[in-house]
Amino acid sequence: MKFLTSILLILMPLALFAQSAPDVQCEDTCSHIHGIDMSHYQGEVFWEAVGGNTHMCYVYLKATEGGDRIDERYERNIQMAHEHGLKVGSYHFYRPQTEQQRQLANFMTQCLPGEQDLIPMIDVETTGGLPTEEFCDSLMKFLQMVEQAYRQKPLLYTFTNFYNRHLCGKLDAYPLMIAQYTERLPQLADDRDITLWQYTSKGRLEGVNGYVDKSRFMGQHGLREIRYHH
Repeated sequence: MKFLTSILLILMPLALFAQSAPDVQCEDTCSHIHGIDMSHYQGEVFWEAVGGNTHMCYVYLKATEGGDRIDERYERNIQMAHEHGLKVGSYHFYRPQTEQQRQLANFMTQCLPGEQDLIPMIDVETTGGLPTEEFCDSLMKFLQMVEQAYRQKPLLYTFTNFYNRHLCGKLDAYPLMIAQYTERLPQLADDRDITLWQYTSKGRLEGVNGYVDKSRFMGQHGLREIRYHH
């Protein structure tokens, strides 16, 4: 009986840890610089709670998509994120078959330089049905236009598999945020250096109902590398 009691005393803390483990977040257990990205999909956000989370240093907000779509939460989100102390950047969801000048004009109506702490980010998740070579030509033209308009290279966001299939070896000049939702660190087929890793699309954060995308810097990379130079 004493032996059984001893075993139970050993197992009880382990059981309690197993119950609490799902609530443990990456940022609770490491020293990397973490952040989030947000859009209208998160709905109403309680920014005072988000800003009070000392683990979250930055936020990328969806500003626009394609040639005419504007994120309905962008204006409030950027105002509140600034008010509550986060470093803020803005992103555009790229539509390859939409004329680049229209997309840039759309993005520039929302992504105002004076409101940016971080360089613009371009979200690339689809070829729009274009062959890879034509898609890459379209994307490179747009990236160069963004760089010229904002006088700094944009950050490029995409997924590991998408990059390896369509962009491998073609984007050496641009910093990358790579999405890969596994415990394994992302590694690209061309061994490109990765600045940021979006490691989950199902993060939890006080002040946000539902899931939120979370990311962190890789290796020795840090905020200074994506700072907006005014």
